[in-house]
Amino acid sequence: MLESVKIARRQSEIRQNLAELAGKENPSEDEVRQMTDQDREYRSNETRYRAALIAEDTERRDAGSELETRSAQEWAELMAGFEMRQVALALDEGRQLDGQTAEIVTELRSAGGFRGIPVPWQALEIRAGETVASGTPNPIQTRPIIDRLFPDSVAARMGAQMISIEAGAVEWPVTTSAVTAGWADGETANVAGPTTYATTDRAMSPDHNLGIQMRITRKTLKQSGAALEQAVRRDMSGAMGAAMDHAAFLGTGANGQPLGVITGAATYGITSTAVGASASWSAFRSAVTRFMTANAAGSPDAVRALIRPELWDFLDDSLIDGTAVSEWDRLVKNIPAGNIAMTNNALAAPSGSPVETQALLTTAAGGVAPIFIGAWGAVDMIRDPYSDAQSGGLRITALATMDVTVARPAQLELLTELDLA
Repeated sequence: MLESVKIARRQSEIRQNLAELAGKENPSEDEVRQMTDQDREYRSNETRYRAALIAEDTERRDAGSELETRSAQEWAELMAGFEMRQVALALDEGRQLDGQTAEIVTELRSAGGFRGIPVPWQALEIRAGETVASGTPNPIQTRPIIDRLFPDSVAARMGAQMISIEAGAVEWPVTTSAVTAGWADGETANVAGPTTYATTDRAMSPDHNLGIQMRITRKTLKQSGAALEQAVRRDMSGAMGAAMDHAAFLGTGANGQPLGVITGAATYGITSTAVGASASWSAFRSAVTRFMTANAAGSPDAVRALIRPELWDFLDDSLIDGTAVSEWDRLVKNIPAGNIAMTNNALAAPSGSPVETQALLTTAAGGVAPIFIGAWGAVDMIRDPYSDAQSGGLRITALATMDVTVARPAQLELLTELDLA
């Protein structure tokens, strides 16, 4: 037990005894002496109590970082033991799951809503230190599997936050009113009257299902061994990541897709500025200035930019007259290169005459992400036992329920009509 707790309990006992003694009209000499001793002890304990709190505060600070990160570390270590290969073999052969994989699947299945084997999103991450086995026991040496080419996730680089939702719809109340203060104009004048504190709900609902099909031949199951672990994970992660990135920014809001940030800029209330001139740093500088005047960003390096590779090519080729400095050099001088994401998946291809493109700027104001991507539960792995039954192959479908929303539109700005000619 902490020393401060012991002292606090003793102080409570002393107060109780003193209250009983003080209630007597004619206390005896022993009772008067007892009150004096307990009063002296009480004052002494006050000093000890303050000293104990100071000492224990130092101990708490020393152990604080460990206590705050212990649960996250334990969860990461548990997820690191999840094996996709066990899921594939369980769907193909009915093999029992074991170890940490079985423990995680049991925990996820308890939430309900899965027809197949639930796979946590963390299991689709590329794990550090793992490589594809190239020397499996086989008469013919099997080289590492070459994965399909998928772009890196740009949603994360643009500051999007992935929210895990167990069930139902989720909404965030966002302040939309401007509560202001006012000075009293004179000695007897009143200050500014009350201003309505209004909020707008930003909701996400489980109406959008993303799925991919994977076909694993019998030869792959028997020959690849541990290589199958990374191949399935990376191929599935890449395919779903590309589809998520495209939907987060260019989703149409129809045909089962969520409404993307760029497509639904008007619906979300995101400011869209038509530049109508050749792309340059000055166009981005004006947008960054609007962020800072709206208190959405404190400096240019707090802004993230999503651009097409064609825009980088144009800016890097646009030199300032009489210098070797390009518009791209001016851009990265103020917005760090690490805050700029280039993609041909999350932005529409340049078009028109002259050729025009778009750019999206975001910032995280007050620690709030500009974009929320909601994922319901885990990835549901379902086996199709009939399609490849004749060849002995394994066909699995991965289903994920997701949605996209914008909490505060002031944290985003869309630049259009950036000429590339």
